[in-house]
Amino acid sequence: MANKVALVTGAAAGIGAACSKRLARDGIAIGVLDLDAERCADTVAAIKAAGGEAIALGADISKRDQVKAAVQQLRDAFGPITIVVNNAGVTDFTPFEEVTEERWEFVYRINVLGQMIVTQEVLSDMKKAGWGRVVMISSSSAQTGAVNMAIYSSSKGAIVTLTRTLAQELGPLGITVNNIPPGSVMGTIMSEASRDKFQIPSEVLLQTLPVRRMGEPNDIANACAWLCHEDSGYVTGQTIGVNGGRVVS
Repeated sequence: MANKVALVTGAAAGIGAACSKRLARDGIAIGVLDLDAERCADTVAAIKAAGGEAIALGADISKRDQVKAAVQQLRDAFGPITIVVNNAGVTDFTPFEEVTEERWEFVYRINVLGQMIVTQEVLSDMKKAGWGRVVMISSSSAQTGAVNMAIYSSSKGAIVTLTRTLAQELGPLGITVNNIPPGSVMGTIMSEASRDKFQIPSEVLLQTLPVRRMGEPNDIANACAWLCHEDSGYVTGQTIGVNGGRVVS
């Protein structure tokens, strides 16, 4: 995997940061992208301290001009981009009857349109290489639904379907597309917001998980690294649940 370049979105902290660090361990140069480059300083510093290569990038993924500029900055630093981890997203806890068009459009612009823009902007590099890896990070709520999360869960459900569609469309080009829907992962902005909102005691939540422990960002990162590897070349269009058994198939 040496000499490959990856773009990881929403990578300043949590799952995105963990994925960035894990991919860097495999010799992949990382574009660490978040809303602004300053947020990414800690992730970049950790990668460099471990002997890896990384650059901090800033962009709102729902704005194509900003994404295009960040992608070019990454190319200029390390070369063509053949791996993308679409992790950036926003959450929402609005009861369905209170959902407004403005809120719906905002969440979908980040969680769905943003993933499309990022993937489109790196696709030319993958096509030229005849090789690519696209990993979508969705949510287990896309599989189960969630009370007061109609916008969020449905936007993540769209990512599941987008994954299946792109896998079929891009597979002949040597590009795989897979999806990881995390469940009950602590230490992320979204999980902390969810815990604060619903006030579910940890001991109660643990009883719903067969493995009887909460997930960690590295659990998602390890699965992501495998999906980005040469070894997973026959895996595409799949939803790989990393959720401690919260959702089983």
